[in-house]
Amino acid sequence: MKRLFWLGVGVVTGVVLSRKAAETARQATPAGLASNLGDAVRELAGAVGSFGAEVRAGMNEREQELHDMVEERTGVVTPQASGRHAADRRPVRRARRAER
Repeated sequence: MKRLFWLGVGVVTGVVLSRKAAETARQATPAGLASNLGDAVRELAGAVGSFGAEVRAGMNEREQELHDMVEERTGVVTPQASGRHAADRRPVRRARRAER
């Protein structure tokens, strides 16, 4: 009975180690490396996107605070951006080509 138990432990250990070795070998191939790199880039893009959203939310909040402060101190009602930063409302200026 003891030998059967140890045989089972050996078989299970062998299967686990061979699967782990196969996965490690797959990750070392060009396709595996590309997959890992793609996952890392997707994660980075998501982090940058969420950071940008947090920055925009903070900018909008601060802009609202400033509008309220100006209105409170001066009594002048300033036009407020509707959920967008004021910098986004500026007209786009394009460079003119030099006439020859």
